[in-house]
Amino acid sequence: MSLVPQNTAGLIFDCDGTLVDSLPMYREGWITALEDSLRQNVPLEWFHGHGGMSEHMVLDIIEEKLGRGVDREGIINQARTGMLQQLHVLREITVVADIARQYHGRLPMAVASNGSRQIVSACLRHLGLERLFDAIITIDDVQNPKPAPDMFLLAAGRLTLEPHACLVFEDSREGMMAATRAGMKHIDVNTLLG
Repeated sequence: MSLVPQNTAGLIFDCDGTLVDSLPMYREGWITALEDSLRQNVPLEWFHGHGGMSEHMVLDIIEEKLGRGVDREGIINQARTGMLQQLHVLREITVVADIARQYHGRLPMAVASNGSRQIVSACLRHLGLERLFDAIITIDDVQNPKPAPDMFLLAAGRLTLEPHACLVFEDSREGMMAATRAGMKHIDVNTLLG
């Protein structure tokens, strides 16, 4: 039985944690950047639970916890540089990537990610997945990150589809909330992982 209902006109995929297993790469880049900037150890487990958040959402949490501002631009730049140096540890999430391969050329498809264009494009290109998609929407393209619906609505617009005709593949609470707010059906990819 297909996961994709027959009345689906287009597919929209999150990137991190959905198409690609980028957690090791993100964790290494972010923890190094935070430790260098904050001059204190950041426990590895701190990173869990922040996967679906944009860079600035993560920094909002850090500033609130510290009770002070941080060098956001410096941390983000260092984290991105560190992540790009870790591309060799990146792996696709095959059960989801195979769905994209199966529907390539059959349905219009987009990526909609809270990640930056620089990182999302590098990840997809590195794994040979970029060519599968008709549009790639990132945090750089919208005012409001997930859980706002903006990213998914823009993706549907770029695919020239009505939101209700799109099916979203997501792994994060923020992403699933954004899909619902956009009026789209979604599949929690965590239920596909063995």
